[in-house]
Amino acid sequence: MVRTLLALKGRLVRGALAHLLAAQDGIEVIGETGTPHGFRAAVRAERPDVVVVDVDMVDSEQLADLAGTDPTDGSDGARLLVLVEQRRAARLGPVLAEHGRRVGFLSRDVPPDRIADGVRQLADGQVVIDPDLVVAALEADGSPFTRREREVLDAAAEGHPVREIADRLALSVGTVRNHLSRVMAKTGARTRLEAVRIARESGWI
Repeated sequence: MVRTLLALKGRLVRGALAHLLAAQDGIEVIGETGTPHGFRAAVRAERPDVVVVDVDMVDSEQLADLAGTDPTDGSDGARLLVLVEQRRAARLGPVLAEHGRRVGFLSRDVPPDRIADGVRQLADGQVVIDPDLVVAALEADGSPFTRREREVLDAAAEGHPVREIADRLALSVGTVRNHLSRVMAKTGARTRLEAVRIARESGWI
């Protein structure tokens, strides 16, 4: 039985997926959460085999560390099945290139049954990756942003204020403001909203 934790935004989506996975043979849904803090706490408390997690719930540097971990190294950490919007695949380019067998990536647009298959495959130590995400990451060339600048800009694009972005990314408020200032300088924008618009039109986020 694959003990599975859901760490997804949106109660309706999370509940529907929980219902679907609970009806699958060999999968047990042991918990649900909708926040990064809840995700970290639930992983520590429940010790799941697989976590189905929104990309925003986990730092990309943590993903890179997990992706580079040998699944035979004796670690008993949970495997992550990360759901990603295709337009945001560019930010995961370096991680997708060395995804390993502890982190899988699927588009948020895949059918629910594909997520169930991904949970089983990842638990079995198989590589799970959506080829459409790889193509999207390879096609998104020329971004001027660092990984952290892109993460800050992604959060700003969702309308989060500076303090909330800082909390989500475990940064200081001053660091977030510095990243946003560099983003505006790189895009030639006068405001944060203008920087978001330019970055979207350029395919950088």
